[in-house]
Amino acid sequence: MFVLFLLRIVILVCMSKGEFHEHVTEPSMMCYKCKKYHLGICYESMRSCTLKYRQTCAVENIYFLTKKGRSMYYYSKLSCKANCEDINFLSFEKRTELICCKHKSYCNLPEGV
Repeated sequence: MFVLFLLRIVILVCMSKGEFHEHVTEPSMMCYKCKKYHLGICYESMRSCTLKYRQTCAVENIYFLTKKGRSMYYYSKLSCKANCEDINFLSFEKRTELICCKHKSYCNLPEGV
């Protein structure tokens, strides 16, 4: 009975292609969390979030578009996101830039905005 239990564990670990090992041994990473961040100030309470499996730190930079088509920085949202990818969203009134990072804790502060 015990041998069957061990065999099931080995099969599960092998099927996960090492992802289980990476998740267990990876140290916990922390990110900033703020709904409205602008020029170094969080206009609500600045919090932290711990990255869970397949999450990364994220910063969403929100820009409004002028009549001449230029982007003017408005504010940022800081968070932990699952399946995050760097991307730009463009609509008629605003542009949203999503930047993801996982290289160190608290890497999601906007730079040079």
